[in-house]
Amino acid sequence: MPRFLALLAAAALLVHACAGAADARSRVKDIADFEGIRQNKLIGYGLVIGINGTGDTLNNTPFTQQSLIGMLERLGVNTRDIAGSLRTKNVAAVMVTATLPAFARQGTRIDVSVGAMGDATSLQGGTLLVTPLLGADGEVYAVAQGPVAIGGFTASGAAQTVTKNTPTAGRIAAGGIVERETGFQLASLESVRISLRNPDLTTARRVAAAINAFLKEPAARPTDPATILLLVPSGRRGDVVNLLTDIEQLLVEPDQIARAVIDEKTGTIVMGDAVRISTVAIAHGNLTIRITETPQVSQPNPFAPTGLIGGPIIAPGGIPGGAAISGGATVVVPRTQIDVEEDGNRRLSILPGSVTLQELVNGLNALGFGPRDMITILQAIKAAGALQAEIEVM
Repeated sequence: MPRFLALLAAAALLVHACAGAADARSRVKDIADFEGIRQNKLIGYGLVIGINGTGDTLNNTPFTQQSLIGMLERLGVNTRDIAGSLRTKNVAAVMVTATLPAFARQGTRIDVSVGAMGDATSLQGGTLLVTPLLGADGEVYAVAQGPVAIGGFTASGAAQTVTKNTPTAGRIAAGGIVERETGFQLASLESVRISLRNPDLTTARRVAAAINAFLKEPAARPTDPATILLLVPSGRRGDVVNLLTDIEQLLVEPDQIARAVIDEKTGTIVMGDAVRISTVAIAHGNLTIRITETPQVSQPNPFAPTGLIGGPIIAPGGIPGGAAISGGATVVVPRTQIDVEEDGNRRLSILPGSVTLQELVNGLNALGFGPRDMITILQAIKAAGALQAEIEVM
């Protein structure tokens, strides 16, 4: 019976270890991108009309005026002779942006975003006129048009103005129509490059090994820390889509370098599990100097004398008395208090070598250090050569 219990405990530990390893693994599709499966950014310049008096001031935004004149001329209306007298505020020049999805076909609708360029205060109620959307190569890939929906507003009165969100930016749902396709043929590829989102030599080799184990042949090899080159097996030619579908479901445990990210502005510290510290002694004390200014006002009593003058004393009301009385003065008396506090409870502490991240955090917390103290300590440990990790300061 004792032997049976020991075997049962060992099996339980093995299952737990396997489960922990499985939890640390990620799908290839979550850590890498496949060649050709990507989005493309589009941009265009257009006009939004129909704004209720909150558009661009033509005298202040000459590009809006020139665009309006050019548009009217294309429609057969000559306005160049009266360009200086145009005063409409119902038009706004905008930049239009959109994202072209991977393998989007002609006629596919996409969402577009609109943002004012001039001094328009709101695009509410406006309609975007036909606007070509260009890619990085200068070609037109989509055309946008439609009513602009904004998520904010501006209301003003004689003494106050209220603005919610950004009324000069909006969105047109399904406002763009794809007119040109990228032309990338994924199914006919004979080789595919797989790009890691976080380049790492170890992770690249693990991904290649997982692919080769799945295909049962050496079809994948890492070419650099960010790229794995996959040669499509002869039996899977023309079936690249299904091949990549199988590959992206493979589980791989990604590796990472030991890194501690520090944001000194907010006091944020993020450390990876691989961070290790060699044996080091730490002492960190705080010296606080507090200066408090509490000026006081010295107010003399009523009719307080400030000096004596020869002759009879003339008291208020004309009653004879001793010396003459002149009124006292009100003065501000400075009061400064300086307190010096030095934390004497902070002692030299030793962190043993090769401590884990959890042990490091527990140790620093036990010493009573806050986030900003930890930032200083980590930088000092790194300068001493005891922090086996890379520090990145944001």
